[in-house]
Parts: sequence; C-alpha cells; structure tokens
Amino acid sequence: MIWFRFRMNQYMDLIVKNARKASLGKINTKTKNKVLKKYVLLINKEKNLILRENAKDVKFSLKKKLKNNLIDRLVLNHKKLNIIKNSIKKIIKLKDPIDNTLEKWKRPNGLKISRVSIPIGVIGVIYESRPNVTSDVASLCFKSGNAVILKGGSEAIHTNKILAKLFRKALKKNKVNKNFIQFINTKNKKMVDYMLSKMTNCIDVIIPRGGKNLVKRVQDFSKVPIIGHLEGLCHTYIDKDAELKMATNIIYNAKLRNTSICGATETILLHEKIAKKFCNPILKKLEESNCKIYGDHILKKYYKGKLYPAKEKDWSTEYLSATISVKCVKNCDEAINHINKYGTMHTDSIITKNKQTAKKFLKNVKSSIAMHNTSTQFADGGEFGFGGEVGISTNTLPPRGPVGLGQLISYKYEITSKGQTRK
Repeated sequence: MIWFRFRMNQYMDLIVKNARKASLGKINTKTKNKVLKKYVLLINKEKNLILRENAKDVKFSLKKKLKNNLIDRLVLNHKKLNIIKNSIKKIIKLKDPIDNTLEKWKRPNGLKISRVSIPIGVIGVIYESRPNVTSDVASLCFKSGNAVILKGGSEAIHTNKILAKLFRKALKKNKVNKNFIQFINTKNKKMVDYMLSKMTNCIDVIIPRGGKNLVKRVQDFSKVPIIGHLEGLCHTYIDKDAELKMATNIIYNAKLRNTSICGATETILLHEKIAKKFCNPILKKLEESNCKIYGDHILKKYYKGKLYPAKEKDWSTEYLSATISVKCVKNCDEAINHINKYGTMHTDSIITKNKQTAKKFLKNVKSSIAMHNTSTQFADGGEFGFGGEVGISTNTLPPRGPVGLGQLISYKYEITSKGQTRK
C-alpha cells in the first residue's frame, strides 16, 4: 500500500510537472489552429478505432448496471463523432482569446495602463461518462493557452484514452509540447484525491463535470479553486400573459428534448390565473410522452391526467429523467422567490408577452442564465457561440454560466511610463 502510494505520488507529480512546463510555452494562433485541424483529421481517420474502444466502455457500463442516463451520455456513434468534430471546427474559427488588450487608459500621473488577457495556467478536469468532454475540454484549453490534466470516469476510460492520445499525436505532429494535454490513465479514484488535496501549488483550477455525487465530493474535498455547479435545478415560469402555443412548445422541449442534461427544466411554475386553461394542453403533451408529473393541490383541481402529489422534496429535486414537478404561483414575485429559494442558480426561464414582467424576472432571479420565451435546453456553450464548454458555472464569482474559450482566461496589467516615480 505504501509502495503504491509512493508510485501514485510520483506519477501525479510527473504529470503536473510536465503540465506546468507545457503551459509556459507560447503558441501562436496559426499553430493552435493547425493542431486542432490535425486533431479533426485524426478523429475522422481513426473513427472505427474510437467506436471499438467506446464499445468496450459501454459493455463494462452495462455489466456494472450504471444508470441509463450515464450510459446514454457514454455511447458514441458516427453521428456523435460528427458533432465532436464540428465542435472542434467551431473552436478553430473563434478568435484567440490570449494576449488581447481588454481595456486601456492613461492616468494623470503619466501611467499608461493596459489590461491584457493571459492563460489561467494548468487546469484539472474531473468528469464522468461523456467522451466529448475529452475533445471539447482539450480543444478549448489548448486554444486558450492552458495545459489540461484530464481525469475521466472508469466507465469511459478506453474512449477517453484514445481521444486524448489522438490530440497528443496532433500536438507532436506540429512540434508542440504534447503535455499540453495529459490523461490520467487509471481507474483508481485516489488519483482524484491527490489532485484535489496535494496539488494546490501546481494546478490553478479544478473543473468537475458530472453527477451530483462527483461534484459534491470535489467541492467538499478540494483545496484547489473550483469552477462548476452542483446541480441543474432549472425552472420555467409560465406567466399569466403567456401565449399557450408558445408555452406548450417551450415546455415540451425544455423537459423532454434531452432529460439527462443539466439544462433540462425540472420544475414548472404556473400562474394561478391561467392554470385551468393551460395545464391540460401543456401537461397532457408531456404525459403522452411518458413524463411523470408531480403537482400541487391547486393543479389537482384542474388537471385531468394522471398526477402524483408533489411533496416538499420535489421542489429541490433534479430528476434527470422524464419526470417534472409543477407548482401554481400567485404572480411573478412568487415565482422569483421560489426559484431563488429552491434553484441552483443554473438556468431559469419565463414565458410571457409582457416585457415589464419579463424584465423583472430577468433582473431578479439569481440564476447564472436567465431566459425569456426560451427553452432552458439552450444552456450550453456551443449554443452561446462559444464553440463548446468545459462546463457551466453557478459560482457567484466569475466566470458564470457556460465556461467556454473566452472564460478560460485570466488577465494582467501592463504599465508603461516615461520614467515616472511616485511622490
């Protein structure tokens, strides 16, 4: 056991040392994009190998009887590989976020001050199930000048390993330090503990991406700063001035387009004045698609379909399945108060034709993403035009919302003068 711990420490120390060394290298935009283009070509060339490796992971996950939503996220096919490649192509087209002057000004004391974007440094990413995280995160971190250490879940180790290996090959082909991207090739969870507790001087930030248990463990254990969110308990509030057809379409999409993502609506808040008219067409459409509905005592008066009584715990449950809770509220203020009490500052939406009500909602919910007449499923860096995301942050401090290319940066102040000295 002591010998294993010694070897583990040696392994992790070497990875972090290599990452820090790589992060000090300055890579120009042209080279960055050449690496990413090569990565796309390699994914396309080795697509059959990637799918074979993925099949091993799926077989392992089925044997372990993992939850369906985890397996759904894990499975790759030709369509998903195309999505992965297209995401990288979008990142190639985005402006390099490094070494840009964010603002500049001149002081009366003669100082010329510029705030200039720089990389964060070394980023550790701990994640589950989704192999596309490997390619997205590697691409985003590299283009933003950061070295990244990837620790995927044991259920996707073969797929993640080949995707990371192909990126390192693309780096090597372009004479760039391959340790910009490193993958921890082990299923041992003690590696995660070591990253979180012993790497405070080596890793600049940790990004957890996965289920509640993973993220909570990282938040509780990490001594390294964290960017991320615990849960995506998203709400859609249907106001008294909502248009029925729009509300029906948005709710259906927000809940059932993909139930396993953190941007799926988990609670509907329905204005009491339109509850009778709106609840049946909206909720019946969900029920017809096998969505289980929990509702409060007011909804029970009006809804003619199958309704389960909502309990207090339902207002704070992220179902990640075809299940939704519905609460009737007196007005927009009550909806805002409910969201700020039970929500997780992820994504919350209002459906209304009343611009003043919409403005009140957008300005007063604490969410990192607040929406008007929009499906919460748009809570995604790719949909925001970021090319992809390493995750969504619900931290009060920035970055907030989808963390993409432009958020994986820090800055420094560059100051020049004509020999000024301070009095």
